Amino acid sequence: MIKKKVRNILVPLDGSENSIRGLDTAIYIARQCHAIVIGINVMPVSIFAAIQPADFMPAYSALESFDIINQLKKNAKRFLESAKLKAARQGILFKTKIMQGQPGQDIIRVAHDKKNKIDLIVIGSRGRGAAKELFFGSTSNYVIHRANVPVVVVK
Repeated sequence: MIKKKVRNILVPLDGSENSIRGLDTAIYIARQCHAIVIGINVMPVSIFAAIQPADFMPAYSALESFDIINQLKKNAKRFLESAKLKAARQGILFKTKIMQGQPGQDIIRVAHDKKNKIDLIVIGSRGRGAAKELFFGSTSNYVIHRANVPVVVVK
């Protein structure tokens, strides 16, 4: 039995099928608890480091990397807007946050920030990350072990 009322649910979204299932679960829980869903998309720093011009890629200009970064941000905004619409159709208030960094660490940082008042994290078991672990994706595994709020993992 949950002793504390769930008012704010954090759901990391990366566009993967598991993150969409996580969103569906977060919306379901939010309806039961009359909570707000906060969708977060963290664009991994490793992507940004990988697309920077380098000595071994002289034909790759800074302008091209800027275009790629802008495209990634547009995709994140588009996906979060779609998630917001999906939540609105269910009568759920949905807030969005787009960040650039380390997904696991930034999800935990947002969840632990007192001003966000996160009561629950709902996360897909595996996202779009390249690293695969035996049962969970590396980000969900990191969140499970570091969160000081309850975590629901959706397969």
